[in-house]
Amino acid sequence: MPATLEQPPRLGVTLLADGAAVAVHAGHATAVELCLFEAGDATGASERRIPLRQRAFGTWFDVIPGMRAGQRYGYRVHGPWSPAEGHRHNPAKLLMDPYARALEGQVTWRPEIFGHRVDADLRGENEVRDDRDDAAFVPRCVVVDDDFDWAGDERPRTPPARSFVYEAHLRGLTRTLPGVPEELRGTYAGMAHPVTVAHLRRIGVTAVELLPIHAFTHEPHLATRGLTNHWGYNTLGFFAPHAPYASTTDPQGVVDEVKRMVRDLHRAGIEVILDVVYNHTCEQSVDGATLSLRGLDSATYYRLDGRGHDVDVTGCGNTVDTRHVVPLRLVLDSLRHWVQEMHVDGFRFDLAVALGRGRDDGFDPDHPFLMALRADPLLRDVKLVAEPWDIGFNGWRTGQFPPPFSEWNDRFRDGVRNFWLVDAARSRTGVPGHGVSDLATRLAGSEDLFARHDRNAAASINFVAAHDGFTLADLTAYDSKHNEANGEDNRDGSDHNRSWNHGVEGPAGADDDGVAVEALRRRSIRNLLGTLMCSAGVPMLVAGDELGRTQQGNNNAYCQDNPLGWVDWDLAPWQEDLVETTAWLARLRRDHPVLRQTAFFGPRAARVDGSRDLMWFDAAGVEMRADEWHDPRNVTLLAYLDGGVCDDESFLLVMHSSTVDLPVTLPQVPGVTGYRLAWDSAWERPGEDPGERVLPGQVRTSPGPSMQVWRAER
Repeated sequence: MPATLEQPPRLGVTLLADGAAVAVHAGHATAVELCLFEAGDATGASERRIPLRQRAFGTWFDVIPGMRAGQRYGYRVHGPWSPAEGHRHNPAKLLMDPYARALEGQVTWRPEIFGHRVDADLRGENEVRDDRDDAAFVPRCVVVDDDFDWAGDERPRTPPARSFVYEAHLRGLTRTLPGVPEELRGTYAGMAHPVTVAHLRRIGVTAVELLPIHAFTHEPHLATRGLTNHWGYNTLGFFAPHAPYASTTDPQGVVDEVKRMVRDLHRAGIEVILDVVYNHTCEQSVDGATLSLRGLDSATYYRLDGRGHDVDVTGCGNTVDTRHVVPLRLVLDSLRHWVQEMHVDGFRFDLAVALGRGRDDGFDPDHPFLMALRADPLLRDVKLVAEPWDIGFNGWRTGQFPPPFSEWNDRFRDGVRNFWLVDAARSRTGVPGHGVSDLATRLAGSEDLFARHDRNAAASINFVAAHDGFTLADLTAYDSKHNEANGEDNRDGSDHNRSWNHGVEGPAGADDDGVAVEALRRRSIRNLLGTLMCSAGVPMLVAGDELGRTQQGNNNAYCQDNPLGWVDWDLAPWQEDLVETTAWLARLRRDHPVLRQTAFFGPRAARVDGSRDLMWFDAAGVEMRADEWHDPRNVTLLAYLDGGVCDDESFLLVMHSSTVDLPVTLPQVPGVTGYRLAWDSAWERPGEDPGERVLPGQVRTSPGPSMQVWRAER
């Protein structure tokens, strides 16, 4: 008789000297069977079922003699089938362990097994259970060994103010990268390859934010169209890395390859932040597949209404119920695993509002999940980034997360696009724009959003483009989305892009007019990059934007695992220039703390001579008047940043969004004796000559539209 345990062990599989302790939560089950398989058995013919003998507090557990690393397994759960009460137990379904640290195989979407099997009118008590066995169509969990030689690995711990985040799709970034061996392209190993690292260091990246690398699967509607979920926001397991991203098929090797990636990026001084999807799972709605949580304890793991239907605030069919201690513990245990065992440096929480909705379904900044993250001695010391919205009622919550969270700042994105693209387009026809007030607020750190909860400007993750939406280059080349390749009749993706095609939709052509359009587009890209790098907050750039990557107008390339969704490294000369521009701007920010201050400027007092740390001027070099701040026809803004507050140089930023060139008077600031032009977005490539010295009060032309960075001499 195998040994027994007095209390449940930790959930998942824990290796012992002569076997393993297993534990899984299935609070409403009447019996749970551990199913063991031989390696390589995809059909399930070798399945051996072992009933778990012990149960406490809803957790089923036992000691399994001889269970070792490499063992393939799953669960079958018996219990009530009562959909109206949220109970969907079905022993015909092989279930994945939510705590599995490795998986082998993928979900095979077969209509006869995973099809929408129930007419909507039959939901509830009349819904018929589908008793077809699916073991041949689902992955196996795999027991792995946690031993790994970290060789003195140390986290870079880059302060937020010094951070430059690079949002990257792990596969898409290196799939065509020259210098990376073919067998490593698109893999964890390729991500940390010296060629990849050299590029990241060249442009000044301090952290890579990886799109989901948790094990995920593809939605049935994509499979039927021959497409895949390229982005990975369709989680199957919160502990296991996505195996197809590895250069090996061995489950233990997959885990170790992820660890080597993290270790090697750390050695290069680069942090690893994971985009994590805990708000929903790939099981979709009650009409979807039963793969794990749905079959274990649907009423506990998911938010359900009084009829047993999903309360969906994610747009993906279900919502994980972090109000309940069991799914809350699952998420927290997963986060700790990735920090402790995988050494990652932080997390970006997809649809974070869904994780913080309380008993009344409203967002609560003191939600138990958010409080637990803030109190946990391990998790509170890593970078925590919220995507501060979901699709539920009152789902947009930018600026409302508590410390130490930082947040994706969509107001920065929109304000910068409005000024440089929407207003520039309007200026051609004389239509008033948005003015300069919002741009100034975003440039200065979005105090209106983040001063609450005692946070500073570093709480703002500034971005102009991200994985979802137009690329930076496409923002300047398309007025409308072109998502036909997704097979949804161009209905998917946002229609509100705040983009400007500069007069031509798509490629502009090789004639003189086309050449002029492309040149203006490149300047607009540089305007957006310059503003991003010179604003208070943490800049985030999506992979490929530093080299003008296009998705041909597709603003929702989530299902494009092909050249459309990959970074194309076959660079034209103008793209090489853009990479160098990005690198130069990143160095400027890195070397000058005056451009990355965290304290808000509002409370700072003026000096005796009338100067301040941040001063705003109009095109005439005169301090901005109240009426100018709110004038929609105002298209020019000058910002003087005094470096004296941080023992640094001082800079003058000149931003002019009209397409018409404009004479600008450089302002007279107490103590400033002259200016030298350091960078002009009209330049295809940054210049090394500091330029002639220009006296305060003199006039210089700002090309329309353009951004200039002047060094102030004192």
